[in-house]
Amino acid sequence: MESFFWQVNDDYIRSLNILSKKLRFSEVDPMINASKALKDIKQELERLRKKALSKVSDYIIEIFSAMRKPGTNIQILQQNLLQKYRYLVLFLKEQGLETYNGVCAAYVDTMNKVLSAYFHVYVEALEGLKLDIGVSSDLIGYDTNMVDLITRGREHLRSHRFMFSLGERANILKHIDQPGLVPRISEANSLKYPYEVIFRSLQKLLMDTASSEYLFVEAFFGEESLFYRVFEGPFAVIDEHLNITLPNCHDAVCLMLMICITRKHQLVMSNRQLPCLETYLDKALLYLWPRFKTVFDMYLQSLYRCDVKMLSVDGTRPHHIVRCYVEFTASLVQLNAECGDGQLDMSLERLRLAVDDLLVRFAEKFATPKLQHLFLLNNYDMAISILKEAGEEAKKLQRYFEEKLECNLISFVDELLMEHFGDLIKFVKIHISEDLISYTEPPNIADVEPVVKNFAVKWKNALELMHNEVVTCCSNLLSGMAILKAAMAQLLNDYNRLSECVKMIPGGSSLNRNLVSITSISYEIRKYSRTL
Repeated sequence: MESFFWQVNDDYIRSLNILSKKLRFSEVDPMINASKALKDIKQELERLRKKALSKVSDYIIEIFSAMRKPGTNIQILQQNLLQKYRYLVLFLKEQGLETYNGVCAAYVDTMNKVLSAYFHVYVEALEGLKLDIGVSSDLIGYDTNMVDLITRGREHLRSHRFMFSLGERANILKHIDQPGLVPRISEANSLKYPYEVIFRSLQKLLMDTASSEYLFVEAFFGEESLFYRVFEGPFAVIDEHLNITLPNCHDAVCLMLMICITRKHQLVMSNRQLPCLETYLDKALLYLWPRFKTVFDMYLQSLYRCDVKMLSVDGTRPHHIVRCYVEFTASLVQLNAECGDGQLDMSLERLRLAVDDLLVRFAEKFATPKLQHLFLLNNYDMAISILKEAGEEAKKLQRYFEEKLECNLISFVDELLMEHFGDLIKFVKIHISEDLISYTEPPNIADVEPVVKNFAVKWKNALELMHNEVVTCCSNLLSGMAILKAAMAQLLNDYNRLSECVKMIPGGSSLNRNLVSITSISYEIRKYSRTL
């Protein structure tokens, strides 16, 4: 190239331009064929044309050859030696179409091989940085499923927690256009990454390389089709990588992040006003969505398939399996808000139903309705806390669990009061209406006397037992306060109805000395409220 480079300068370009004009003139001027002397000129022009085509072609192809050398900065060659003398390729296109097509073919062959090798090396290096999060044995098989993964122990679960929780993984969407990974630096620091980080780096390299190449091809050759011929190789390398990687990816959070990354990369390319990756990015989504839905179904089937009879529970406290799936739900809700197009809505509803089903089956393991309601209360409360951390996007689902919590709170309070003040609760329900005016069954002194005397004897001790049970069994202090508040309010209401009933029945005044004042009960309740 150096032997000819000195000849390709501005003067040479001007000479080519003059030659091109003379050639065009010789083609259209009728006087050329009428004069023997002018015919000789035309022959000389033809000789110069062929010589120029040969030299220009050799020069350009020599540059292409330089591009194949390892470590060559291709963009510098494109800008400084090719783009600078763009007229060379225009001359070839106008004066030697066959030669021009040969140059185009040489360029396509060169860049296809160079970029294919470049992406192949980068993909291989990235694969060595992958942090494995979930494998097929964590999901499928007659004796192994997602629930098995969770129950293998806390240490194993910690290494696979990313399969459920979005956490800091969401940060990748905030820095979508930052530089990609440099494998040698990551290797030197023994760093490993979830696959979505590797995927983003690969697509970042693809976007930047494709953008640069597309702009060069458009500017230098003026033919968009050459870009797609050049990138047949790189696209094939990436396709092969994805075809191998995706079937072995069992991390639904990762797959959804990859979908979001691809959507954001579509926006990046749209902002660059470059259409060169439209087909590739659409195809990537066509790869990702079916795989996500397959893995998502595995998660769901693991929930429905698990035998709760074989799983231990830590009393009525929130179950770690339920926590994992609520975290998974919160992750998908956040990602759906980030880049969803409605495809996730039905999946989220199916997941909610599956979590509900699992909770009910776990609750049925408890012997009494009170413990069942307490277990559900603790798990609903845990779900609400996780969904609050997910932000506004999870409000709808949060309200659903709040409604479930409220229903179970009322039922639990009923069971709690029935356990400690059963005779009072039954008497009020049977005999006294809410308005205190009418009686469902008119009571007499014999009916009410044992209720009043029994309450007077045990009410303080029963309040303490209720308080201790709620404090011990509720996993959340605020929830415990809400339960006690509701229980105490209901107790006060029922005892007030009993007191009013005593005043209204014949001979009721004889029980006045046994009645506990509402003020005394309220004072005792406030003491417990302050200790929470």
